[in-house]
Amino acid sequence: MMSKPRIPLAAPDFGDSEIDAVTEVLRSGWVTQGPQVQRFEKAFAAHHALGHAVACTSGTAALHLALMALGIGPGDEVVVPSFTWIASANVVRFCGATPVLADIDPQTFNMTADTLKPRLTDKTRAVICVHMFGLPADVASIRRVLPAGVHLVEDAACAAGARTSEGFVGGLGDIAAFSFHPRKSITTGEGGMVTTNSGVLADAVRMLRNHGAAAQNDGLSAPWDMGTFPVFGLNYRMPDILAAVGSVQLDRLDSFIDRRAALSAGYTARLGGLQWLCLPEALAGVRHAWQSYVVSVTADAPAGRNDIMTMLAEAGISTRPGTHAVHMQACYRDAYGYRTDDLPHARDAAAQSLALPLFNALREDQLDYICDVLLNI
Repeated sequence: MMSKPRIPLAAPDFGDSEIDAVTEVLRSGWVTQGPQVQRFEKAFAAHHALGHAVACTSGTAALHLALMALGIGPGDEVVVPSFTWIASANVVRFCGATPVLADIDPQTFNMTADTLKPRLTDKTRAVICVHMFGLPADVASIRRVLPAGVHLVEDAACAAGARTSEGFVGGLGDIAAFSFHPRKSITTGEGGMVTTNSGVLADAVRMLRNHGAAAQNDGLSAPWDMGTFPVFGLNYRMPDILAAVGSVQLDRLDSFIDRRAALSAGYTARLGGLQWLCLPEALAGVRHAWQSYVVSVTADAPAGRNDIMTMLAEAGISTRPGTHAVHMQACYRDAYGYRTDDLPHARDAAAQSLALPLFNALREDQLDYICDVLLNI
């Protein structure tokens, strides 16, 4: 029988400052979207050197709002890498458009210009570029192959604080989406953020997240006026409780990334001699956010990926596959006729990738233990 895991895959890092921030909001009596959301948005935009940041309920909601603000709809195609969390493709469906899945680079797990080009058609209206596990994709190369009028959307769910020589992620395309799920570097429990340097897109997102309302009445100057609703919208508002936690976490983001980078370097130093394990790399000139430390098990490994995960679980170590290949999921396979072998790098990444424990409180002795188990397989 498997023992209960002693080392989790991930764990949020909360302290007294987050607790005090939540207490302050509860005592204020204002818990829905309000002043704390505005504070979080301004701080997030400033941290990433961006013009606008708009908070919402989740990373999925942020992606959905981004596509809606761009006017993506029926008849449009949006290219999405297949090796990603399924939400990256689902939001295209939510807009009534068609997701077109692309392959990835097996080393970085990111879509590239070469894997994107064959998927572009005269119906392509947008490309969703995912920064997998916190490693920025080569956006500059991707932009060079985009036809005129095709929007670039960054799925930066895992990449808060990451940057390239061109600047922070979130400002490398037309619009971007971040997630604050508990497995991310900073968390609000659930929550998301849309970023853009376009005031027009930011205003559209603000309307769409609030039922399509053009403005909110303060309830004092004209209490009978409930505002106007020029577009169909959704309720994707972030509560002030979550935003208060987010502001504190954002203040700690750089130290969180530094800690995760140090732990990732520790994994690489200890596991570098294993020929059957492909390790992630920190690319020159790029600040990796290290949301996860994801390795790949090669074909000549002493055991299969699933067997290795079972051995680690028996040793009390939690793991997960990196993520799944969307084109192999039944809903996409059945709807669009994808075959398993259509996107071989995404297929293999889904079958061979393995996320090892990575969180701020991971201790050196735990890191030693995890690596010793792997080295002795």
